[in-house]
Amino acid sequence: MQKRLLQLIRDNARRETSPIRAETAGDEVTIYLYDVIDPYFGVSATEFAALLSAATGKTVQLRINSPGGDVFEARAIAVAIAQHGNVHAHIDGVAASAATYIATASKTVQIADGAFFMIHNAWTFAYGNKADLLATADLLDKVDKSIVSDFVKKTGRTADEIAAWMTAETWFTAQEAVENGFVDSVYDLTEADDTKDAPKAHGKWNLKAYANAPKALTEPPAPPDLEWESQRIANSNRLRLLEIG
Repeated sequence: MQKRLLQLIRDNARRETSPIRAETAGDEVTIYLYDVIDPYFGVSATEFAALLSAATGKTVQLRINSPGGDVFEARAIAVAIAQHGNVHAHIDGVAASAATYIATASKTVQIADGAFFMIHNAWTFAYGNKADLLATADLLDKVDKSIVSDFVKKTGRTADEIAAWMTAETWFTAQEAVENGFVDSVYDLTEADDTKDAPKAHGKWNLKAYANAPKALTEPPAPPDLEWESQRIANSNRLRLLEIG
């Protein structure tokens, strides 16, 4: 478990200045959370809270594409969102692990058609004697129960249902996330004009740390069809000749 947590953060660590940013247009602010949630390798609660504080009194559109990260950083971000009171989340790609907790703290939650929403039990790493490890296990149990409680309030599902989904590391499609109450509605990508200038999320997230990540999110893209590609080039050349003529 220790290796899986470190792998998630390490493989998705930001490679440049954090892509989180805010854009203001009148009385509305759009915040892009396109990063791992971590105070050292991604977006921290401090960074996020500062952007949200600057948006006091404004409607905030929160755009999310995140593989998850530190549960306590996510808790602090969720509290800031709840206290602001007028944050609307849009899951543009993936909301996994701690990122789901942030999304569901918002006033409303939308998800892009084709995006994924994943919940699972909390992870951590620890060292020490048996008393230390037992205390860590007890802490994880409390964290899980806290998350279950909040998901129950959001979805209307029972605590047993939520806990079972978390234990199984459940990946919901956009429609399944709506059907089970985690998300309010699905939006078509062609309607998401606010994402055209969104920061890139370092390409494709490395989700190998998760046991049940869908193949669509972990397999490399198929190589191009060379015959189709050569035909495309030939057609483009013909169009150029017509333009010249």
